[in-house]
Amino acid sequence: MSQAPKTSDQLFQFLDSLSIEVETHEHAPVFTVAESQSLRDEIAGGHTKNLFLKDKKGRYFLLTVLEDAEVDLKKVHQKIGAQGRVSFGKADALMDYLGVVPGAVTAFGIINDTQGDVTLVLDETLMQHDVINAHPLRNDATTSIAADDLRKFVSATGHELNIVALDERNLAE
Repeated sequence: MSQAPKTSDQLFQFLDSLSIEVETHEHAPVFTVAESQSLRDEIAGGHTKNLFLKDKKGRYFLLTVLEDAEVDLKKVHQKIGAQGRVSFGKADALMDYLGVVPGAVTAFGIINDTQGDVTLVLDETLMQHDVINAHPLRNDATTSIAADDLRKFVSATGHELNIVALDERNLAE
C-alpha cells in the first residue's frame, strides 16, 4: 500500500457516502476473542473473528467468521481457492495490505486493499445474522453493521463478495 492506511474516521465517512448507517461502541482495547467476549451483553449481533492467511503462491486471504467458529486450517484452502495449505500472514503484510495491526483485524480492512490483493471470504453462518460486529480498523471500538450493508461495503471497495461455509461445526451436522 503506497498511501497511509485509512483511519476509522475515514472508514465512517466512506460508509456514510454509501448511506450505510453503523453504530460504534468505544471500549478498552481488546486483542483476542476471549477479551472481547466481555462486551457481548452490550452489543447485540454476530461477533467476528478474523484470520489473515497466505497460500503457497503468496496470495492473501481474509476470513471473517463468527467468533466461536471452528476453521480447519488444514482443509480451508480447498474452500477458499488457495493454492496448497495456508499459513498465517505476517504482521507487516497485515499492515501493508489491510492497514491494521494484529488484534484489530477486520473485514473493514479491505478499504485499504485498493489493489485487490486480498481475497475476503465471509462465513455463511456469520452472514445469517442481521447485524455483524467488527473493529473499525482499531481494537478499542466495535462497529455494528447490517449484513446487507456489509455486502454493499464489500462491493463498493471493488472486492468480490465470497460467502462460503467455513465453520466446521456446521459442516459436521
